[in-house]
Amino acid sequence: MDRQLLTQSLHFRHACKLFDNERKIDSDDLRFILEAGRLSPSSFGMEHWHFIVVQDQDLKALLRPACWDQPQITTCSDLVIITAKVDDPVRRPYYEKMFGRRDMAPQMLERYLDIYQNYVNDLHSIYSWSAKQCYIAAANIMSYASLIGIDSCPIEGFEKEKVEKILLLNTTKEQVALIVALGYRVNEQSEKMRLPFDEVVTFR
Repeated sequence: MDRQLLTQSLHFRHACKLFDNERKIDSDDLRFILEAGRLSPSSFGMEHWHFIVVQDQDLKALLRPACWDQPQITTCSDLVIITAKVDDPVRRPYYEKMFGRRDMAPQMLERYLDIYQNYVNDLHSIYSWSAKQCYIAAANIMSYASLIGIDSCPIEGFEKEKVEKILLLNTTKEQVALIVALGYRVNEQSEKMRLPFDEVVTFR
């Protein structure tokens, strides 16, 4: 494994504000990137996400005003809208199926189901919990994109209810967590600025 290459990809990644709208991501590259999201870790392995990939330019144009009129929305190659599941994680058939994928003895499975149910019952917000898992997937999507020279921009600046209405989402099932624009930069990125390693890492 080339550690230097991995580190370089992290320096390459930045919040790209303007994409080359003439350049489109190859379908194999896009699948590679989305697969990184699909394979991401999630709490209890519930896979709290759904990836809506908007490629239609007219739909992007409809979404842009609801996303603070940001140019990334319409100039990117692919707009990945990550929705958080707000119904499946609390439905027993769903989480029973998810836990059932594991090779566990019936007694152990029942124990896990009880632990999970108690955890969910104590949650203040299913949406908040699921949305946090979506951010893990988004991080992997952007990191894997940068590995193959594709730019990205995570977007939280949007009017959630308007975006959900445009997409005709059933918000009792899923709600928008965040948006990730993917494509190729027009402008060179500015210098990456981060706090020093010793300032953000403590060994004890």
